[in-house]
Amino acid sequence: MNEILQVKNLKKYFNVSGGTLHAVDDVSFTMKYGETLGIVGESGCGKSTLGKAILRLVQPTSGEVIFEGRDITRIGNKELTALRPKMQMIFQDPMSSLNPRMSVSQQIAEPLMIYNVYRNKADMDKRVLELMDTVGLARRYVDTYPHELDGGRRQRIGVARALALNPKLIVCDEPVSALDVLIQAQILNLLQDLQKEHGLAYMFITHNLSVVKHISNDICVMYLGQVIEQCNTKELFRNTLHPYTKALLSAIPVPSLNKTRERIILKGELASPIDPKDACRFAPRCIYAKEKCHNCAPELVDVGGNHKTACHYVKEINGL
Repeated sequence: MNEILQVKNLKKYFNVSGGTLHAVDDVSFTMKYGETLGIVGESGCGKSTLGKAILRLVQPTSGEVIFEGRDITRIGNKELTALRPKMQMIFQDPMSSLNPRMSVSQQIAEPLMIYNVYRNKADMDKRVLELMDTVGLARRYVDTYPHELDGGRRQRIGVARALALNPKLIVCDEPVSALDVLIQAQILNLLQDLQKEHGLAYMFITHNLSVVKHISNDICVMYLGQVIEQCNTKELFRNTLHPYTKALLSAIPVPSLNKTRERIILKGELASPIDPKDACRFAPRCIYAKEKCHNCAPELVDVGGNHKTACHYVKEINGL
């Protein structure tokens, strides 16, 4: 079996004062061992909730999350606890994800202590230093605290914690968005090196298409809780089909004084994710929208070459 993760019709709804918020709505995809799946979309589209639902940090409303052949949405807490070392997460804000009262060594050793990996402190301390070396964190920081470090070093602690129990899948929730550009590049290169060395599978959540192009094998583009385009990374950038994805790509700066890219400015109001009606959720902002778009939700279908798009008029728009 080449697939480490299969997500089928996953939903996560929240009861709010105005009704039911559809944070993740009928999302399906697969991930392969040792590869990276990029999850892209603007703030509030449900990316982070999707990652947390897959790891059951929040309980899914319905759907299946099959990890190495087991549907983890239907296992008990005891089985889930035993399975957690194989599935880890790197959080967006390294400062808020670390305990300010624990030193670097204590932060990294915590998962090892919880799962009783080592029986004596000497072996555990050795493993902590090995993890610090792995993520490029100098050993002189072993007794320092998070507030004494910069954002890049804090995030390296988060990476070391995620690696401590030798996982197979890591959900990276915008792990570089809070860092400056130089540190972003260092963390991205580190993640790629670790992937090659340990055969890790990453779900890389981000709003930055330039980053996801650099690190991902496949991409899912999300809009208001739904996947609206899904394909291989090279295919997405070579042959963008959905109007929303076209708008996202048009916002990427071109590093040239001689070349320009026509910017697509989205107008109109966002559709509400609270009790959404049966319609295309992008329709209020789409220049191609017709009556059908406002009265019937499009399905995510393969339009050729395993390139899936949720748009009624994708063929007409792109001349397919």
